[in-house]
Amino acid sequence: MDLILQRPGEHHFIRSVSADGIRVVDQLCTKSIIVSANRLIRDWPVTAPGEIAANHVGQILDLKPEIVLIGTGARQVFLDPEILMQCYRQAVGVEIMTTRAACDTFNILVSEGRKVVAGLVQATINP
Repeated sequence: MDLILQRPGEHHFIRSVSADGIRVVDQLCTKSIIVSANRLIRDWPVTAPGEIAANHVGQILDLKPEIVLIGTGARQVFLDPEILMQCYRQAVGVEIMTTRAACDTFNILVSEGRKVVAGLVQATINP
């Protein structure tokens, strides 16, 4: 499913999400990623939401966001509250949602100039 057809600015944006992967600008990412307005980390070593650990969230927080989005694949899967506390301790908002919803939300927030970082699990995503 295409999310954006034209380039909305000079920042990263998610063009589409499908079972094939997540397309960030013109790069198809077939594994889980971390994306911000100006960084794309293609090797986020998470293959399922249950694998997300403190060090994975730490990689996201290293980018100094004000908002963290975690996309958990085709279904919303809540994380251990202690993992989320990492964000809260640094006064960073965090939202857990499906990967498709996280991609939509990322595009909106980044277009508003917000300091958003998304950790997106590339798991089976329903088209």
